[in-house]
Amino acid sequence: MVVKVVDTSALAAILFDEPGADVVASQLVEATLVAPSLLAYELANVCLIKLRRHPEQRDVLLATYALRDRFPLEMVEVDHTAVLEAAIRTGLTVYDASYYWLARKLGAELVTLDRQLAAAAK
Repeated sequence: MVVKVVDTSALAAILFDEPGADVVASQLVEATLVAPSLLAYELANVCLIKLRRHPEQRDVLLATYALRDRFPLEMVEVDHTAVLEAAIRTGLTVYDASYYWLARKLGAELVTLDRQLAAAAK
């Protein structure tokens, strides 16, 4: 099975049915998904932002967020020094560089909807 690194933008698109979800879903079929442990915090933050913007959708958003555990996703720790060096080299944030570094370390495709991160990964 092919290993792919998935970032928050891609996973949030699927989870919250955002634009690009279909494209991301098609890229993840029959793949082993891996992400830095940072993804858990970022995904919770996406939900928090949605809750603040749409408090009337609280129950739906929290129920949708709870579905995140259904994704067969391996969370891994990254080498923070190497990630910092990657961020310096690429101009990415340290957060985005975590996904970039992990994909390079594993020799895996990076699945993202973030244009800057996608450009750096090419």
